[in-house]
Amino acid sequence: MLHHIEAYEHYIYSIAENYPEINFSKLIVKRMGPHFAFVEGDIYFNEEYRLKVFEAVDFDLGRIESYGYEIFKEDKKVYWYDSHPPPNDPSLAKTHPHHKHISPDIKHHRIPTEDIKFDRPNLNFLIEEIIEKLKLSQHSETT
Repeated sequence: MLHHIEAYEHYIYSIAENYPEINFSKLIVKRMGPHFAFVEGDIYFNEEYRLKVFEAVDFDLGRIESYGYEIFKEDKKVYWYDSHPPPNDPSLAKTHPHHKHISPDIKHHRIPTEDIKFDRPNLNFLIEEIIEKLKLSQHSETT
């Protein structure tokens, strides 16, 4: 899919159709030529959760060149993923440069992540991660 801009556009623009938990998507694909695009925008799940997306995709190479995925609960950023190489931290070496920022000290507290890649779409994983949080939240409200 990352080798064909049209296929990736279709994936982006139809993503809300594949997940009933998504209220709406404001993702857009900005073509920067025939083989390169930026994907930017937000996916809204409910009043609580929102996924902010930034990707730079090279379709000649078939890879995401850089990304930033930020997850908000209400208006508070609760965690994020980015492709910026972290400072020399041996605990992150196995998934370099992929990592997740989490609390406490969200800016500096990073953990490795094997779920985010450059060579495949990441949005399904991110959406499913948020859906799990929604289910947990709904379950705790009913108990």
